[in-house]
Amino acid sequence: MTARILVVDDEPDLEALLTQKFRREIRAGDFSFVFARDGVEALEVIAATPDLDLVLSDINMPRMDGLTLLARVQEAHDTLSTVVVSAYGDLANIRTAMNRGAFDFLTKPIDFADLEATIARTVRHVAEQRNGRQRRAEAERAHASLARFFSPSLAAELADASGGLSLAGKRQEISVLFTDIADFTGLVETLDPAVLGELLNGYFSALTTIVFAHGGTVAKVMGDALHVLFNAPQDQPDHAARAIACALALDAKAETLRAGWAARGVSLGVTRIGVHAGPALVGNFGGDSFFDYTAHGDTINTAARLERANKALGTRICTSEAVAVQVEGFRGRPVGDLMLRGRSEALRSFEPLAEENADTDAYRAAFDRLERRDPQALPAFAALVGARADDPLAHFHLRRLLNGQTGAVVDLTD
Repeated sequence: MTARILVVDDEPDLEALLTQKFRREIRAGDFSFVFARDGVEALEVIAATPDLDLVLSDINMPRMDGLTLLARVQEAHDTLSTVVVSAYGDLANIRTAMNRGAFDFLTKPIDFADLEATIARTVRHVAEQRNGRQRRAEAERAHASLARFFSPSLAAELADASGGLSLAGKRQEISVLFTDIADFTGLVETLDPAVLGELLNGYFSALTTIVFAHGGTVAKVMGDALHVLFNAPQDQPDHAARAIACALALDAKAETLRAGWAARGVSLGVTRIGVHAGPALVGNFGGDSFFDYTAHGDTINTAARLERANKALGTRICTSEAVAVQVEGFRGRPVGDLMLRGRSEALRSFEPLAEENADTDAYRAAFDRLERRDPQALPAFAALVGARADDPLAHFHLRRLLNGQTGAVVDLTD
């Protein structure tokens, strides 16, 4: 790599002398010299030559002296290193030069061996600075990219190449959360594009903030849907509890957003959420072309199907027993043993609740009768619906019983 050096000196013979003394380095492509007669001309050269590495400047020159030039260079080009070469090597000049940012100070007459060593040392310093800036820029770009998927602190840790976290593919236990907005396709067809853009931007901004606050990783944003992972890439022993807490917070926020848009005359559908836990293959599978940190496996498919099960059940959140059993003090009520498309066995599922009350106890008692195929299950669910007409899950089981179905197994394969 050629070191580009600007020499600022009004001595008429210096250009020929330097060119002669460093002819081998010039021929080898190690050094390339540019010359200016004073500080004013030097600033013009610097402006026209952005790839300069080093400035060698005298002090006593017409129009603009070297110390003034040094100050101007540091103000506008703080990445450009300057070495002062002057016959005025008294302590005051040396102190002034160093205070204004000079990398070194050499005295005249020039000792060319000393000059060559100083140039080499300065060029190494410039290269180290340049590499450091490049690494910082790469880290900043990486952080900006990762911040779309990970919480700010985790994005910073992943962007740091010296960190211990890896995005390489591996198989591990995770909790998965899927969200989707009901009837969103119809909304897209009727809403003004500017309003739709405002709605989606505000919606995803609010939801991803909640996801990051719970330590979740945004694997994908697909249309109106969100795909979130827990326990990946960083280890989270409490990943199931994080997923449930996140789901409840997302539900509360989504309902607040719905109310806000309803006040503006926009009918935003409910946000349905599915949560499941199990093994999956997780990692960055985007190849060399793009970043795609995601997860693959049946655990992911099941979480997505639990999200879709909410439509039939009338619930907004549906989680599997695999998640619920890992959460100490889990609050919720049983939904049933769901037969989901692509699964050969029924999956015990629950509706997580922010809090429980007497209605929750009454539902559990009715569900226990349903599970035991007790004939008293029908009047029990009828009483629930009578007491709380806004309970869609109680309505769902009452309809099943009225249609002659019994037991806790619910076939949703259709």
